[in-house]
Amino acid sequence: MVQSKRFEASFAIAMAIAANFLLVSAGVSHASCGAAFCMVNTNWNAQGAWTEPGARFDLRYEYINQDQLRSGSDKVAIGQIPRDHEEIKTVNRNWIANLDYAFNSGWGVGVTAPVGDRDHQHFDNGAAQFERWKFTNFGDMRVLGRYQFATATGETPQINIAGFNFGVKLPTGKTDIVNSSGARAERTLQPGTGTTDLLLGAYYRSSLPLRDSSWFIQGLLQQPLNSFEEYRPGRRASVDIGYRYDWTPKLGLMLQLNALMRGRDSGVQAEPADSGGKFVSISPGLSYAVTKDLQAYTFVQKAAYQYVNGVQLTANWSGVAGFSLRF
Repeated sequence: MVQSKRFEASFAIAMAIAANFLLVSAGVSHASCGAAFCMVNTNWNAQGAWTEPGARFDLRYEYINQDQLRSGSDKVAIGQIPRDHEEIKTVNRNWIANLDYAFNSGWGVGVTAPVGDRDHQHFDNGAAQFERWKFTNFGDMRVLGRYQFATATGETPQINIAGFNFGVKLPTGKTDIVNSSGARAERTLQPGTGTTDLLLGAYYRSSLPLRDSSWFIQGLLQQPLNSFEEYRPGRRASVDIGYRYDWTPKLGLMLQLNALMRGRDSGVQAEPADSGGKFVSISPGLSYAVTKDLQAYTFVQKAAYQYVNGVQLTANWSGVAGFSLRF
């Protein structure tokens, strides 16, 4: 009984943290040029695919074609709202590698390294010419620690796990990419922000009365701690809610609701008027256990709601495919 009450109190704290992420970020937004990553959650610790101590390697590929201009929540045509330059599109092809190690049932740490292949095009009204940036570079790495604990409730044990995340995003990505004409890409398009960001989060996972099914909720706050070359990215907050059903011993069906909120960028090199927004996506997916230690997965993410400050490029859908290896 005491253990159950302690768990309920911890769960309430975790849910309060996730709710506060949504509340404190209610006015925040996203960048204009289209540097983007999918919001799909492939944190298998939160989802419970594997729970044993040991090392895991995850590699995923993302495709995001941002070819739709938006103002507020409305779609707009190129040139409909006069600007000094007209955004045309940004195609993001990202590779994201994550190496995770669980020391025991409670403590663990993960290191994430992204590589972005980005192709951005816009029309400069002042110079009356098209400009393009196409590059492939490493982005900003993340180091994220965690602590979690579990309880079992009910006559047929129902496993409940609450966890907390803490870590940093490091300024490892380049911030001075130029195109073939020597023009430097806008700060929101660069592989890195140049800043060190604090990461804080919480998650909760529970099995459900329906056999072989579970659900999770996870919230993560990313708060820049400094600025770099007169640029500071906006605060970022995300909340993911997901359901998993193991249809067969190998095939899992997944469905997620992903919410992202970002604050306006600030600084002389920023574009506050055209940065930040609120985004909600629905992400159905599949996972397949190739072996007991190798799991492949894929998701399709469909935008359900998008609101941007100013005029920004958005994507109607994106795709994710990857694998996780336990060793």
